Amino acid sequence: MHHFIEQYGLLLLFLLVMMESSGIPVPGETALITAAFFAQQGRFNIGAVIAVAAAAAIVGDNIGYWLGRKGGRRLLMRWGPLARYAERALPRGEAFFARHGGKTVFLARFVAVLRIFGAWIAGMTKMPWRWFLLWNAVGGICWAVLFGLSAYFFSQAAVEAVARWGTIGGLLVVVVGVVAFLGIRALERRR
Repeated sequence: MHHFIEQYGLLLLFLLVMMESSGIPVPGETALITAAFFAQQGRFNIGAVIAVAAAAAIVGDNIGYWLGRKGGRRLLMRWGPLARYAERALPRGEAFFARHGGKTVFLARFVAVLRIFGAWIAGMTKMPWRWFLLWNAVGGICWAVLFGLSAYFFSQAAVEAVARWGTIGGLLVVVVGVVAFLGIRALERRR
């Protein structure tokens, strides 16, 4: 199993993050956190993990953008109730993206559901691609660095706590990490 992880782990990370970013609900962020944990264990280089995750986020978002731009509206207009909603919502979405598109694309990277569908929405609302690419790249890089390094250093703290204080220390670090994670998710839901 260790050989498989070391051999194909970064490829799997790339595929999962890319798929999530292009609109398929798979655990891309979880894959980044897991890869960062393995980097802390010495199986990967943390710089490589961050670079792969950032590249996958950018590539996947661009796939999602172009899918949304070329076929997203047609897909929405196929179903009656959804089509009626889309007819009302898309003009407001276009106006919103005209004013706040860059910020929205950047922040969508950090919100679970928006990370999956944000690129499609940017494409459907015809956000100019060069601005999408710029804000998508900035968001993807910041996301990969923030989550990659946080997971890397958190897992390092957990290992050190277990070494110093035994299982109780490790559990304390895990509890603090879970509370912090849930707190961040609660703030995301409020937005």
